[in-house]
Amino acid sequence: MIVTLAGGVGAARFLEGLVQVVPPETITAIVNTGDDFELHGLHIAPDLDIVTCTLAGVIDQVQGWGITDDSYACLEWLGRLGAPTWFNLGDRDLALHIQRTALLRAGHTLSQVVEQFRRAFGVTVRILPMSDQPVPTHVLTPAGELHFEEYFVQRRAADEVLGVRFAGVEQAAPAPGVPDAILEAETVILAPSNPIVSIGPILAVPGIRAALRQTSAPVVAVSPIVGGAAIKGPAVPLMRAAGLEISAVGIAQTYRDLLDVLVIDQVDAALKDAVEALGIRAIVTDTIMRGPTEKANLARVALQHR
Repeated sequence: MIVTLAGGVGAARFLEGLVQVVPPETITAIVNTGDDFELHGLHIAPDLDIVTCTLAGVIDQVQGWGITDDSYACLEWLGRLGAPTWFNLGDRDLALHIQRTALLRAGHTLSQVVEQFRRAFGVTVRILPMSDQPVPTHVLTPAGELHFEEYFVQRRAADEVLGVRFAGVEQAAPAPGVPDAILEAETVILAPSNPIVSIGPILAVPGIRAALRQTSAPVVAVSPIVGGAAIKGPAVPLMRAAGLEISAVGIAQTYRDLLDVLVIDQVDAALKDAVEALGIRAIVTDTIMRGPTEKANLARVALQHR
């Protein structure tokens, strides 16, 4: 079994490559839920939906999120009625949030809802939320403490970042199946996702980082930083606030206590020795996932130690 710790768009695209290389039913994706929040009375789960819809083949490939060919009539009417419209929700997308909220209010766990949605979409990759308890990611700024989606989407990552807090993480537990999946894995891969707010919340859930240290499987990460910049999203200000170097070396430092291998881009080949000085094997390749071929090739490289 291949276990992948996943955030949103970057992780979903990596998983598109992985399913070309190994049978999808042998893959387990443990997905960040720190981005989950409530809007319009609905439970929104951005990363879970991006991963599920990407693997189902219904994602908007241009955006990397949302449903392909979706319409926005409901959002338009919400705006006319004075509701906030800063978080772009399509009509088909809303169906997921409506049904998820109804199931959660009826007593289902988030894990059960994720499994129901996975089956409904015909996805054969096993998808697990990191936890069934809410662990919202809050970004600390001079304007106050903001939910990550407020910071990133509503305020366009314009605020200075002073730090990050995973609210309620001390009381959270890994979702059923998460520790066992890690301990029984053949390989664990940390997808090319934001190390602070995508992979970071997963590692913060009590028991998950310990399982990664205990597993006999090699732990591999794909660097989301190429040439001192993030492929997507606000990794740079978040890493800077955490005192991390904005490079593949900074990624290696973040995961140093649990990582065996780090895959870095050709642009960063000169950093190979610095990564390996930390006791982590570095593999240099093209990490930019332009299309299906590049996605599959990156997945093969991440698994080449097998």
